[in-house]
This record gives sequence, C-alpha cells and structure tokens, in this order.
Amino acid sequence: MEKKNIDWGNLGFAYMETDKRYVSNYKNGEWDEGALISDAAVTISECACVLQYAQTCFEGLKAYTTEDGHIVTFRSDLNAERMVSSAKRLEMPVFPKERFVDAVAKVVEANEAYVPPFGSGATLYLRPYMFGSNAVIGVKPADEFQFRIFCTPVGPYFKGGAKPLTIRVSDFDRAAPCGTGDIKAGLNYAMSLHAIVSAHQEGYDENMYLDPKTRTKVEETGGANFLFVTKDNKVVTPKSDSILPSITRRSLIYVAKEYLGLEVEEREVFFDEVKDFAECGLCGTAAVISPVGKIVDHGREICLPSGMTEMGTVTKKLYDTLTGIQMGRIEAPEGWIKIIK
Repeated sequence: MEKKNIDWGNLGFAYMETDKRYVSNYKNGEWDEGALISDAAVTISECACVLQYAQTCFEGLKAYTTEDGHIVTFRSDLNAERMVSSAKRLEMPVFPKERFVDAVAKVVEANEAYVPPFGSGATLYLRPYMFGSNAVIGVKPADEFQFRIFCTPVGPYFKGGAKPLTIRVSDFDRAAPCGTGDIKAGLNYAMSLHAIVSAHQEGYDENMYLDPKTRTKVEETGGANFLFVTKDNKVVTPKSDSILPSITRRSLIYVAKEYLGLEVEEREVFFDEVKDFAECGLCGTAAVISPVGKIVDHGREICLPSGMTEMGTVTKKLYDTLTGIQMGRIEAPEGWIKIIK
C-alpha cells in the first residue's frame, strides 16, 4: 500500500484523523460483531453516562515498522488484560481479550498507509477506549456501551531527543486511597490536569505524586511510572496498589533482568530515598523512558548524579534494548511482537 504524503520526520505528538476505526456496541447484555468504519464522529445522548459520571476507560499502544519492513504491535495482549481490569472496576462489560487483540490488528492493517516508515522516528499510536453510551440520570452504571479504537501517526514524544526533565513533588493527589489509581480510567487523568498545568506554569516538566495515604512514598506521575537506578546499578521501581501497572515498566524490568543481567527490586520507595539514587526515569508508551535530572521538593532541589544533559548510563541501556526489541533490531521474547504485515 502506498504511504500517505506525510512529513514523517516532523510529526508532533498530536491527533491526525486516519481512514478507519473499529467500533463495537454492547446492548441487551452482549457485544455486537463490531466493524471498521470511516466516520470519526461519535454520536451519543446528551445524558450519556460517560458525560454525566465519567464511566470510561482507555488504553494506549503503538504499531511500528521494523528494520526488516514488517508492521508489528508490541504486547497488545497486556493492553487487553489491563482494559479487562479497568472495565470490571468501573462496572463495564469486559471486551474479550482475543477480540481486542484482533481489533487492534484490523485497525493497523486498515490504516497501513499511515504507519510511519522505519527510521523516521515516528510510530502509529492506537487508542482503544470504552464508554457508557446510553442516557443515565441517576447515579448508576450504564446499560449500553461502545468500544472503539482509532489510530494516529505520531512523532517522538520529545522532539530533538529526550533531555532530562525537571519535576516537582506535587501537593495534589493523583488518586484516592483504595481508589482507581491502578486502572486506566479517564477520571484519573482528569484529576491530574490542574496539577500538570500548574506545574508547567511554574516551569516544571511533570509532577511526582506521593502515595495518597501517607504522602511519604513515591507513586508515579500523571501518565508514567517511575524507574530508579541505585549507585550500584540496581533497578528499583515503586510498588503500590494505587499505581497503574505500566506495560512499558513491566517490559523494562524483564529487559533489565534477562537482557542486561541487572538486579531489580519492585518495592515501596520512600521519598527520603530519592536523594540517594543515581538515575531516574519516567516510563510509558509515549516516550518509553524520559530521563529525570532534577526533582524539586518545595524549593529543595534533588539533583540526580546522571545530570541534566543526557540519559544515565543504565537508563540508556534499558531504552536502547527495549526500543531495539520493538524495532526488530534485537530478538524479542516469545509473544511480545505480533506481526500485522
């Protein structure tokens, strides 16, 4: 298929409408067969549950063109499993894992002309999401739902390379204790909007959220998990019931152990420990790893030894190995890569 006439090397991380998207509707207790459609508009009641009570969840993943020319997706089965958890927590019907993975493949294949070429630095971003679609005025779950997937070509999350970020310790909480922090609910991201806007206004790139119960332990940012490296090259990631289980973080942990032979700890990380780490990164689908150079706690600066000019040594090895797997330069563990074409 002939590629679209797009300046791949100068794409930003923004929405561009593509040709096809997948839609399936849930009504009378079951999902319909689903279909690829051309219309990008969503038509729902003004009283739809999603508009009144935020009954919605979503996922994010990418399709890549590998070095040998294949179009692939990365661990979409884990996105499917995470959406199952989100749906159950929000009293939404589960969209079957096999259908999720198949729908992702259908959307990629139908929009092949928008999949950026290898070496461009760009990828095809996919956004599966589900929402309560029928009118609900009393506080209760919807009866009807819509599951959709659209895609859009995007450039690197950080243009010109990933320069170390300056982040602040936030006074806001991302999630409530015993709340929805461990699922990918839209409401969690709504909670973070004011915090990220105010952080940017004050000159910071992101927020560090502490645990909402004691505010003594590191949790995550508004859209990424933390990854730390000790001075003896041990990889440490925070563990908590209110952290979203990042697929990128889980993949990096495996890479650290199995590919790089590093020791890894998944445990509670107290904020008092942060000053003693050698490197810090934020990991997620969009940027894979974003290095952090400085953390500011109400005027007190914690400067990581890795500095403010480039990724730390271990963080860079993790980034290069995982992106090498995604792009086909390094052999992937079984089941990680699904070849679409």
